[in-house]
Amino acid sequence: MFEPKYTISNNLLRFVGLVEAAKEVVNNAPLVPAWEAKFKEEAVVRTVHFGTHVEGNDLTLEQAEQVVRQETERGALAAEVAEKAGITARDRDVQEVINYRNVLSYLDDLVEDYLSRGGKFEYSQKQLLQIHALTMERVIEPHKVGVYRQDQVVIRGVKDGEVVYRPPNAVEVPYQIEDFFVWLNSPGAQEVHPVVKAGVVHFELSRIHPFIEGNGRVARAMALLVLAVEGIDARRFFSIEEHFDRNVETYYDAFVKVFESGGDMTSWLEFFAEAMAIEMDKIKEKVKKLSVDNRLRGRMGKQVALKERQIRLIEYLETHEWMTMTEARKLLPMVSDDTILRDFKDLMKKSLVKKRGKTKGAKYSLKVLR
Repeated sequence: MFEPKYTISNNLLRFVGLVEAAKEVVNNAPLVPAWEAKFKEEAVVRTVHFGTHVEGNDLTLEQAEQVVRQETERGALAAEVAEKAGITARDRDVQEVINYRNVLSYLDDLVEDYLSRGGKFEYSQKQLLQIHALTMERVIEPHKVGVYRQDQVVIRGVKDGEVVYRPPNAVEVPYQIEDFFVWLNSPGAQEVHPVVKAGVVHFELSRIHPFIEGNGRVARAMALLVLAVEGIDARRFFSIEEHFDRNVETYYDAFVKVFESGGDMTSWLEFFAEAMAIEMDKIKEKVKKLSVDNRLRGRMGKQVALKERQIRLIEYLETHEWMTMTEARKLLPMVSDDTILRDFKDLMKKSLVKKRGKTKGAKYSLKVLR
């Protein structure tokens, strides 16, 4: 049976610790729920763009965003989507973005179904094949979509194009994949930290290279699934693919080093965990800026769902003792007085803001225990 070979190095422990620390801040930030949809939307766009760009897709981030934002059903033609998005691009590039967006939607469905049912999540070859089918739909010949390869493939270096690795023969793929899933669902694998497990999943699927094309995207998608199922939902907040794309040579070098070390994954897992730590730290800092201070967190003892307008009001009151309607109008110039008053009323109901005075002369301040 497959058993990953690696050492729990000091660097690996440090990076996993940084991921956990950032996760703790993000999960306990009082204002996270109000911004979760916004963060997830941005993360999806970046994951789709950088996840395809690292494989050679020519769309810019802005073009990919326009494609992702189009409400399309599976099977929509790339040319039609591009026209709706107002961009000019190769059909293949547009199709790859559409497809990877569909992959992320599929992962959402799997995770939501699991959370609603509870119990143990079972990783399966069916999921792997479906991810490939969604990834490569209308990109390669239909008979090669969602099936294991029948031909030999090679992996070439990004610098010189030289062959750096020859994956297993096609006849071995089903057996090695079966061994891989036996391990992934084993009691031993359940004891492995999600970051390490996701790194192993990414590497091993890339090593086996089970498909004729699209292996990188499939491996990264399966890694995202592992993270989401096991409590580190990268899809909600950040894009690890962005780090891979911005460090593409290091990304592939870390992969090749495993073969040079006789199959020891330690250096690869350190790279993977560091990428997670870096991207998680970015979102941690972003969340902290959007959160009220520690006094409010201690006062409420839980996350508080606020609208974006209300967050702006709270942030203003963090640096100003009082706020009047005149000041609120300047802060929210496109919002009616009635809407601002409703926002203040809701904030008072949530015991975040207190009011002094009446009608036009009313002043509002943070209701925080000193």
